[in-house]
Amino acid sequence: MFSEKLLKLADESEKKLSEIFAEIDKTAFFNTQKVMSIFRENRLSDRHFNSTCGYGYNDDGRDLCDKMFAEAFGAEAGFARSQIISGTHALAIALYGILRPNDTMLSVSGKPYDTLDNVIGLGESGNNGEGSLIEYGVKYEEISLIDGKFLDYEAVRKYLERDKTVKVVFVQRSKGYGDRRTLTVNEIDKLFELVREFDGVYLVVDNCYGEFTEEREPKGDLLVGSLIKNAGGGIAETGGYIVGTKRAVELASYRLTVPGIGLEAGASMGATKPMIKGLFFAPHITAQAVKTAHFAAAMFESLGFECYPPSLERRSDIIQTIRLHNAENVLKFCAGIQKGSPVDSFVTPEGWEMPGYNDSVVMAAGAFTQGSSIELSADAPLREPYLVYLQGGLTYESGKLGILTAVSEMLG
Repeated sequence: MFSEKLLKLADESEKKLSEIFAEIDKTAFFNTQKVMSIFRENRLSDRHFNSTCGYGYNDDGRDLCDKMFAEAFGAEAGFARSQIISGTHALAIALYGILRPNDTMLSVSGKPYDTLDNVIGLGESGNNGEGSLIEYGVKYEEISLIDGKFLDYEAVRKYLERDKTVKVVFVQRSKGYGDRRTLTVNEIDKLFELVREFDGVYLVVDNCYGEFTEEREPKGDLLVGSLIKNAGGGIAETGGYIVGTKRAVELASYRLTVPGIGLEAGASMGATKPMIKGLFFAPHITAQAVKTAHFAAAMFESLGFECYPPSLERRSDIIQTIRLHNAENVLKFCAGIQKGSPVDSFVTPEGWEMPGYNDSVVMAAGAFTQGSSIELSADAPLREPYLVYLQGGLTYESGKLGILTAVSEMLG
């Protein structure tokens, strides 16, 4: 299926990555041990997988699922619910839960991911800003990363000292559609300690793509993510989570349902088991995706392409960026990833005006769960500098096959 030259290149890449792969396995073991301890200590039983309907009062499985997700992330409280349709939806619940008219949202990692434009009300939003935070009277400001790499703690401190309307400091752990490094747990922890010095200010962390890549999760008043990314382990077929400090989670829960009810209601409808099972698989599956990202970087570096992070740099998320120079290369790469996928391998992805994005976007995703980016997928806005964003891989073996297919497609 693949040329001898390509297979030799793959072998050389794996030998180069052997020590890093061993470190990734250690992280996966540590995180699996943590999750298993949580399951034992909470006396997880098959009765917690029972379905409820209607109001869902006294749903033990739902409540335990919430508790275990919070504990897995080192948080005081939290919830994981199948009713949350995406990471963007989870972030909107968090932001609308805390922010009020005349409050300010301060993004300290530059502009957030494109799909939050409509939530915040930035630029030419597809819904003309209707229902956005700005329409509700929330102000938005941002602070750029230093050289596109590091949080500007001093600028954040000065801003919080000057503007007492700031209610939410928002930080995005991963790069989104940006050309920057992913922030580490330690960097976000330092930001949380800074924010805690200012009464009434909450730190909201977009934790998408970063879960279980390190031995612990960052601190924040709210950590937010999707269950069809790392935290769902390739098992959960929908849903999102919000965990953090007790008060912040309470406020978010009022946006999830209604004030006065919060987390006390909401039928699980049989969705508890895949979320809990997904949490069980999450450390291992995330490790498979991280290995796939390292392998992709090693392969494309050997072909002369610029990769970020570079192949030998440890990661805090599962995203691999490859600079492909032109739209033709991007389309060929995505066609190869699609061809190397288990589902819809016969489809050729093309650029299209995807809702929530400001540019034409091409996406390759032959996934068992639609939109699941813990499964091998690639996407790219068709604009300069023609970066493709690769993520996922439920198994390293299938991820490796996908990368080899993409290389073959590009080389013709």
